[in-house]
Amino acid sequence: MDPATRLRPRHDRALGNRMARSAAATAGAGLRTEEIGPWLAERRGAHRFQVDRIPFARLDGWSFERTTGDIRHRTGRFFTVEGLHVKVSEGPVREWHQPIIRQPEVGILGILVKEFDGVLHCLMQAKMEPGNPNLLQLSPTVQATRSNYTKAHKGADVKYVEYFTEPGRGRVLSDALQSEHGSWFFRKSNRNMLVEALDDVPLDDDFCWLTLGQIGELLRRDNVVNMDARTVLACAPLPATDAYALHSDTELLSWFTVERARHDVSAERVPLAGLTGWVRDEHSIRHEAGRYFDVVAVAVQAGSREVTGWTQPLIEPRGTGVTAFLFRRFGGVPHLLVHARVEGGFLDTVELGPTVQYTPENYAHVTGSARPPFLDTVLGADRSRVRYEALHSEEGGRFLNAQSRYLFVEADEHEAPLDPPAGYRWATPGQLTGLLRHNHYLNVQARTLLSCLTTGAVRL
Repeated sequence: MDPATRLRPRHDRALGNRMARSAAATAGAGLRTEEIGPWLAERRGAHRFQVDRIPFARLDGWSFERTTGDIRHRTGRFFTVEGLHVKVSEGPVREWHQPIIRQPEVGILGILVKEFDGVLHCLMQAKMEPGNPNLLQLSPTVQATRSNYTKAHKGADVKYVEYFTEPGRGRVLSDALQSEHGSWFFRKSNRNMLVEALDDVPLDDDFCWLTLGQIGELLRRDNVVNMDARTVLACAPLPATDAYALHSDTELLSWFTVERARHDVSAERVPLAGLTGWVRDEHSIRHEAGRYFDVVAVAVQAGSREVTGWTQPLIEPRGTGVTAFLFRRFGGVPHLLVHARVEGGFLDTVELGPTVQYTPENYAHVTGSARPPFLDTVLGADRSRVRYEALHSEEGGRFLNAQSRYLFVEADEHEAPLDPPAGYRWATPGQLTGLLRHNHYLNVQARTLLSCLTTGAVRL
């Protein structure tokens, strides 16, 4: 070997310990945790925010394509709303049609971190998104599609984006492609990044430095930390604390590979016009049974965004979702019951999701064995066994008033057996967070729940 060649350790073992110190720190070098609520209110008051529902005819720059009925922007950028025809090989429903958002470009969800007083802090943004029920939430440092950060909208620069796009501006701590909602996006991925700043970082008025532990405390509150921040926080490389598990890493990966291989999923893009089971009027596209979601249009005013006013389509779900991990301890080690979940918009047909991920209103008419597995266990859980519960918004840039109750629920052998049904498997939190170093293993709902573990919002 050339004497000038420098080899590096394959793993930075000190990094996990630094992340763990940040997760344990509930006081930081910047704002105190109790000051975040007033600070968000102050940032909300510093800008004009308004979202109004409008008929489709008032969309500016968007139109229904003449031949397909798809909703497109005149630039050909941003996203389109199209039709999707899905066929699956298993399950009570084997075929369906639905609208879906197609956004093929890969965006950046990035959190810049920096050490203050020996503790890593995350640079979080007070960001307005039109679909959030309270409009303003804590988001990553950068949350931008390629159209945004290349300024297809001809707006202002995306602040701090150079740390994630220019090599050498920071030290990459984690970087992987992760999916977004497979039921509402068609094969959508974002780079989920944590980057450590190597120099002084000027602090903009709409940003603040928080430790992982402070963010964990905020994750116990409803609708404070947005979805894009949660998915990045789930990828924080903490040290492994579970050296033993029911299934080895190889056994878990083999089971998951079998699940991906055995599901036959066909997801074909079709015209939005005349989509089977869906009706359109001047204000919405909705399912004929009144379930699932609507496609609607809004006009937005947002003084803090790169563009201060625009119109756009949004997906608005019917009802509040329930998303939960059942957990048990085996040999003293916490294990989560994961579900190999099929969604029409996934790139790889199957990703690992929580035990339960449903909107109960969509299944109110379903009884007996046709009920979704474990849903009634979660809905009927005694309060003493709910270790975590909070209401969190989904992606506010594309979804309107999309919220889910996120829970960790302790189960027993009767409710969640050691040998679970097909499609389910016990895994430790460490096994799952380890998979997040790679692309497309865990869905976005599972990542939200894991972010509650990586930040210390819940301890099992």
